[in-house]
Amino acid sequence: MRITWVQPEDLLPHEIAASRDEGREVAAIARRWAAAGGELTPPVSGASASPAPARLRALATELLDAADALPATGSADEPEDLAAVRASWPATWSLPAGPAAYDRLHGAWLGRAVGCLLGKPVEKIPRHGIREILVATGRWPLRDWFTARGLPAEVAARWPWNRRSAPTSLAENIDGMPEDDDLNFALLALRVLETYGRDFTSADVAQAWLDWLPGGRVFTAERVAYRNLLLGLAPPATARRHNPFREWIGAQIRTDVYGWVNAGRPDRAAELAWRDATVSHVRAGVYGAIWVAAMAAAAAVAAAVDEVLDAGEAVLPPGSRFAATVREARALGAGTDDWEAVVDELYARHGHLHWVHVRNNAALVAAALAYGRGELERSICAVVSGGWDTDSTGATVGAVTGALTGASGLPDRWVAPLRGRLASSIAGFDGIGFDELAARTAALADAGTRAAPPAGPTTTAAGPATPGDAR
Repeated sequence: MRITWVQPEDLLPHEIAASRDEGREVAAIARRWAAAGGELTPPVSGASASPAPARLRALATELLDAADALPATGSADEPEDLAAVRASWPATWSLPAGPAAYDRLHGAWLGRAVGCLLGKPVEKIPRHGIREILVATGRWPLRDWFTARGLPAEVAARWPWNRRSAPTSLAENIDGMPEDDDLNFALLALRVLETYGRDFTSADVAQAWLDWLPGGRVFTAERVAYRNLLLGLAPPATARRHNPFREWIGAQIRTDVYGWVNAGRPDRAAELAWRDATVSHVRAGVYGAIWVAAMAAAAAVAAAVDEVLDAGEAVLPPGSRFAATVREARALGAGTDDWEAVVDELYARHGHLHWVHVRNNAALVAAALAYGRGELERSICAVVSGGWDTDSTGATVGAVTGALTGASGLPDRWVAPLRGRLASSIAGFDGIGFDELAARTAALADAGTRAAPPAGPTTTAAGPATPGDAR
């Protein structure tokens, strides 16, 4: 058995790639590793085929220490402290005041589950493989759940389903929402707020992981941070030691709830998301988390998806690569019906990144939201057919469009298979209903609104307030 995402010999190739992306000088480290017989190509699934010899494992650990000690290459465009990021935020927000209506919150939970479930069976399958499966089963372009029925054996062999997900996420097998980390982290955020309140700290999030989140249910940066917690490190050091996944997608999937309980206030949502994200991520990894939280805060009360995308962009460091990525992707997706051309361009720009990196996946999310124009089916089918981290991007896009629509407006053919419930290994949540989750979220949102100071005039630098539908 190979334990994934934590073995030094598997981490080092990812670290070399991550450091190069950050502009750090790792050529000497790469040369030493290659000269010793180490593999420079990062393993796609988190573990190489067989354990490394003891000498290589020891060298990998030494070189990871050396990489950690390299000088930082950060700039003012990509700040690592909240105060610097907050400096560019608007003073006020042109969004309807919260709290969000129960129907909008219910729609957000359902939409997150629907989008996640749609993407689960094809996670790790590349874009062209997803298309081949759909063409072979007569479902291209994507407009329904994936199925193994009618799939030729040679196609199935070439593109095997995600083995952990297919038994419960194909059309013929769906019976409620199966467990997934994209929902587990939303549940955990809910519990953090219920347990510690809105003043929770990063240390509280870390303790919540240790108390309620099984270690085997976390991956990439979260698994590294979990290991670092067990080694005795505290946040934010947990995000930095031997963590080549520090700018991957993990934190971006954790923060919707912080937006839902701060409807109309993307700034407050982003601050909570920052505290959570810095347990495991830095820079773009954290920017993805505050971006999604801000969009969730807007989606719960906004009338249109452009208001949501505006809110998300407003909390990002304006000169960062992440901000540029989502702005460019949004522009590509807007005003076109040629989704394949959009995705072709996204792959040309970001195809060099790992399929779990944050920037390429955020680009897909931004483009799909703009392309989908707030409609759930069009949006989730677009983002999942685009590949990369399909269940995570599907979940984020589904949550935004589900909140914009509200539960009462979501198509029954997408919602009914969920049976109104989800599975989880987090104690107290297995089998819980989406209606109860929405009610508990609404209670937190209402309590926060009563305790918070007034939001001020509804005007921003972006222009006058636009009336929204809070349902």
